[in-house]
Amino acid sequence: MLDISAGSQMLILFALLLLLRVPVAFSLGMSSLYAMWQMGFGLDLVGDLVSSGITKFSLLAIPFFILAGMLMGTAGLADRMVRFFRILIGGMPGGMGVVGVVVSLFWGAVSGSGPASVAAIGPMIMRGMVEDGYSRAYAAALVCTGAALSIVIPPSIGLVVYGVIAEVSIGALFIAAILPGLVMGVMMLATLPFARRGLPDTQGRLARQNAEELALNDAPWLTQLWHSFRAAIWGLFTPVVILGGIYVGIFTPTEAAIVAAVYAIILGFAYRSLTLETLMGAVQDAARASAVVMMVVTFASLFGWVVTVDDVVGKYSALLLSFSHAPFLVLMVMALVLLIAGMFMDAITIMFICLPIFLPVVHEMGWDPVWFGIFLSINLAIGLFTPPVGINLFVAANITGLSLERIAGAALPFLLSSAIGIAIVGVWPELTQYLLAWMK
Repeated sequence: MLDISAGSQMLILFALLLLLRVPVAFSLGMSSLYAMWQMGFGLDLVGDLVSSGITKFSLLAIPFFILAGMLMGTAGLADRMVRFFRILIGGMPGGMGVVGVVVSLFWGAVSGSGPASVAAIGPMIMRGMVEDGYSRAYAAALVCTGAALSIVIPPSIGLVVYGVIAEVSIGALFIAAILPGLVMGVMMLATLPFARRGLPDTQGRLARQNAEELALNDAPWLTQLWHSFRAAIWGLFTPVVILGGIYVGIFTPTEAAIVAAVYAIILGFAYRSLTLETLMGAVQDAARASAVVMMVVTFASLFGWVVTVDDVVGKYSALLLSFSHAPFLVLMVMALVLLIAGMFMDAITIMFICLPIFLPVVHEMGWDPVWFGIFLSINLAIGLFTPPVGINLFVAANITGLSLERIAGAALPFLLSSAIGIAIVGVWPELTQYLLAWMK
């Protein structure tokens, strides 16, 4: 009879529970408890493992970055940002497609969450792109792809989790991710010339503009740009405040999350778009979203402990290292595993499952853990808009009313361009080091 270790049984049970649509956190917890029972460990150990897994100061950044992103959306920052970039670069070839990519990159530095970004900036960008002649499916696919870069563009919740697990400087990860994130944005722009566009719907655009915007339509371009910039300036400074404070040494990445939340509250009341009622609503929404993430983190600590104790790490790391004569092949195997996993699970869950196995291989190969964190994050970002279970696709389908299949089909050019982007980051590790070296 085939002898399967408790750790391998846990992996199989976890996969079966996911297929039965059991929530990810509970799938992790149930499979972990089963493996611990098989290995003869009592439940009295569970409390200590859970406590040690979540009582980490760096993890406090997660709920506060989630809160900051939701407050920025509530404060109307996304609308002001879209209006500014629409005037600044909306007249370029590609029009609102270019605006959509640029706003996605900026919003990634505010939100840090892919699905939240689709919900926050998606309706405005998709509406503008449709009015500019793009199909609704293509517009939705662009938003899904751009929002996925929230995992890569700092400050990223995914990079915070990676830094905690891999024991790598979160500040270094943030700065190293800037250039690769821009590369992925350029690859998105490369798909725009191939998009089918019809005639712009100027009547629809005019019907949705308010009186103030209509009055500005006849004003000189510089006047329009100045008014939109003045309205969006403090929101545009958000990445500067967050990232600048980290790199100058004013506060740590975890403290930066709290600063971002306070900054968002100040902006909301300054713009008079935030009330005590909407503030409490945003706090409640952020608490719910944070609870989901922290539940995954909680049970993932049990899962990771079993993986380590049962030497699942050693077994599967050894399997990967059997390709050691071809490091590029090892990297491609990892990328494939991450891409497939990203179709079915969220990024944080994948990190807790895969990193205990991948990190020993990374150290054995002599790869830079900072570069690998960026490479991993880009792979996971692609999973957010890859069918059949790309989370961003579901959010976009709910917003637009389009079928998941139509949006997934329109996302194929972005999958191809993203694959080229990740190949560039994979073969050019120095890309993550230039800004780090410059900052020193």
